[in-house]
Amino acid sequence: MFGTCSDGTNYELAGPEDGQPIVFIHGLGLNKEVWQFQTAAFSGSYRTVTYDLFGHGDSPAAPQKPSLTVFSQQLAKVLEACRLDSAVIVGFSLGGMIARRFAQDYPEKTKALVILNSPHKRSKEAQADILARVELARKEGPGATVEAALVRWFTDSYRSSHPDVMNLVRRWVLANDPEIYPSNYEVLASGIDEIVSPSPPISCPALIVTGDEDYGNGPEMTRAIASEIPGSTAVVLPGLRHMGLMEDPEAVNAPIRSFLETLE
Repeated sequence: MFGTCSDGTNYELAGPEDGQPIVFIHGLGLNKEVWQFQTAAFSGSYRTVTYDLFGHGDSPAAPQKPSLTVFSQQLAKVLEACRLDSAVIVGFSLGGMIARRFAQDYPEKTKALVILNSPHKRSKEAQADILARVELARKEGPGATVEAALVRWFTDSYRSSHPDVMNLVRRWVLANDPEIYPSNYEVLASGIDEIVSPSPPISCPALIVTGDEDYGNGPEMTRAIASEIPGSTAVVLPGLRHMGLMEDPEAVNAPIRSFLETLE
């Protein structure tokens, strides 16, 4: 079932009405379709919600300057529209940052967190690199950064053997409005200070996952995130880069499935 929130957010609701709700938050430049392999795997037993972040897919631009807080408020509106008191929040990359902000802002609405391939505090060099990409996108649009992104996101062998997936993801990124995209990119680049060392700490159950070849959001960052959430679990998947959720969905779905079973 498709729906639209009062703020214009486009969402899709699937699965049994009495299933445990799971909300999936996509990453920068993408849209809710990136979760197609996860919703297919989980909507048989769980109540799954996917939606387009402000300025992505079929959702409008943010009503004010984009920030993690603005995106957190958007997620609260999605839960309200779906008549959900709380949910397991699954966030990928920028979505993982939003998930952590949401858990701080709305702990009573956050049953658990699954954070996929999401950043922690970057080195000075890595921070300079991402800020340079923001400026490039501001000057030349999303097309200026998409090819390098595909290299960071997918392994070399997968890119060469799946040109159809590369074309699909490329289309998603190129569909972003060049006037809006840089402001959303800035949140990924500069929003991390809001969610590092949260006080009080996030207290819900949490699973943090990355690939061992995700050089921008890799194992050290995943373990650092886990160290700040008491009782959380960190998982590093071998042979995957940033977009393991598409390249090898079952490798990502398996630890999520095991984690969800611990909540029942």
